Amino acid sequence: MDLSKIKLVVSDMDGTLLNSKNEVSREFFELFKKLKEHNIHFAAASGRQYFSIVDKLNPIKNDISIIAENGGITKSGELELGSAFLSNESVGEVISSLRKLDKTEMVLCGKNRAYVESQNERFLNFFTNFYKSYQRVDNLMTVDDDICKVACYYPYDSEEYIQEALKDLAEEIHWKISGEYWIDIAHRDSHKGNAVHQLQEHLKVSPEETLVFGDYENDLEMMQQAGLSIAMENAHPSILKIAHHRTKSNDDLGVETILQELIQQRKVF
Repeated sequence: MDLSKIKLVVSDMDGTLLNSKNEVSREFFELFKKLKEHNIHFAAASGRQYFSIVDKLNPIKNDISIIAENGGITKSGELELGSAFLSNESVGEVISSLRKLDKTEMVLCGKNRAYVESQNERFLNFFTNFYKSYQRVDNLMTVDDDICKVACYYPYDSEEYIQEALKDLAEEIHWKISGEYWIDIAHRDSHKGNAVHQLQEHLKVSPEETLVFGDYENDLEMMQQAGLSIAMENAHPSILKIAHHRTKSNDDLGVETILQELIQQRKVF
């Protein structure tokens, strides 16, 4: 695998850079220092909210770019590069549709924080693994914020159960399976591929100079935006199918293994 031209590395978080304990390894932070020495820029791209990504990567937050909410918000340091928000009408339509389904939980993902109306304490304890800045409200319909997406959680099989309820939503809306129990509903222009393109233009980096890591279907577009895409061993079959290469699982330092190879190749050149 030729990594000698890479100038931008983009990694998903859950299932990719984070292990199954939701931790970033010490090895990654050591490798990040070496990436900087070789002028290789790092970006985290996740369905998580911006504040949650910052929490996980706090020691390096000022030196990286962050693609949050599956491309809903893209920032390089403190500079906002792009955003994609749902209209108020679309948000109301999504909420109304999902309220008709039993056992579903909703999170409104806003620019300022996340919002949840659930009274299910078990879900709320789980939800805080992904959302560091949030507010409990009595009615999601009353939220006043720019909404990037509506995250829908169903504790069995979100893909099979929820997609039927979403088929007649407005044209500006699309949805993406982002995890075993999660579906993200957002503006059709909001995805990681568009966000990576914005970042490439900002950094003046080509797709051929871009390396991405991913594991789930919300990573598809950004993998297509990169000259080199790598799937985790634990990735969804659709990601394994399109990726150029694969690496070890997120629990076996798969990202770190490739970054070490990247740094070794860069030393040769």
